[in-house]
Amino acid sequence: MSKKTNELSHWQSESLKNSTKLMFWNVGWVLSMALAAFGPKFIWDFQTGPTLFGVLMNLAIGFGVIWATKRHVQSMDEMHQKIFRDAALLTLGVGLVCGLSYELLEDIKLISFEPEISHLIILMLLTFMGGMINGHRQYR
Repeated sequence: MSKKTNELSHWQSESLKNSTKLMFWNVGWVLSMALAAFGPKFIWDFQTGPTLFGVLMNLAIGFGVIWATKRHVQSMDEMHQKIFRDAALLTLGVGLVCGLSYELLEDIKLISFEPEISHLIILMLLTFMGGMINGHRQYR
């Protein structure tokens, strides 16, 4: 096996390892979010101790997701890092501008309902996915 093939194999192995870790952190975070959201009502009858523990556990696992994402992005090659960075910057901008405008609509009585964070999260997810797809098309 040549040195270049060996290096590529090592890079692919590290990339797969980081992707797998990121997947497990994300699954754990979603499960901890579900526990923190539904546990008080369905499991421990809104007791303060377990509820606080659930929220703190969710926060800790969420920071683990951030750390795992950072490691995953650092393991990418420069082109994939650029695609990720561009999609993330677009998502941040869209989330900030649209989120503030969405909140303002209620404040100035243009909508009668209270804005939901889930709407903003869906917009941000769609923006990130679109940015990633566009980036991959652009650099094909």
